[in-house]
Amino acid sequence: MNKALALALIAAATLSACESSERAKAARERNPAPCPNVLVLSDAARAIDFAGDAKALEDVAYTAEVTDVSLACRYFADEPIDASIEIDFAFGRGPKGVEGEKEFTYFVAVTRRNLEVIEKAEYTIPVKFGGRDNVETVTQKIDEIIIPRASEKTAGTNFEVIVGLSLTPDQARFNRSGASLKFPEL
Repeated sequence: MNKALALALIAAATLSACESSERAKAARERNPAPCPNVLVLSDAARAIDFAGDAKALEDVAYTAEVTDVSLACRYFADEPIDASIEIDFAFGRGPKGVEGEKEFTYFVAVTRRNLEVIEKAEYTIPVKFGGRDNVETVTQKIDEIIIPRASEKTAGTNFEVIVGLSLTPDQARFNRSGASLKFPEL
């Protein structure tokens, strides 16, 4: 191979790598691919239903806890973010839980990062406690979470997806006091 041909091949390969790098950079700018952050609202991660006004371990009727959450997303150009979320729960029946079935409610909210809520939806999970088994685990999957973007340069990291249990005002006060964290696992 002569020297001129070798130099031409090297130049072509270098130019091709630069073009490829420029295309990749342009694609990243058009589709800033990171997904929104997903988190469990700490004050709403756990719920305890007591029988009556007492707040002792022996008065627990039912418990619920968000144990894990994961989010997947996809978006391209100026299209909205299309996300799906998978949430793992653990539900318990305590000493005062007399019913074999209980409905629990949770929410999924989309916010602009550290700002206002864009959309919030509540979901109900019916849980059956079988025989002597007082703990049930359930995984919920929501496939259609659509998050609008202002432009194609708006990345998923500008948003958050927040999950939590729907609480009564009394449950929320109990959780905020830190008392729910002092209970052993039920």
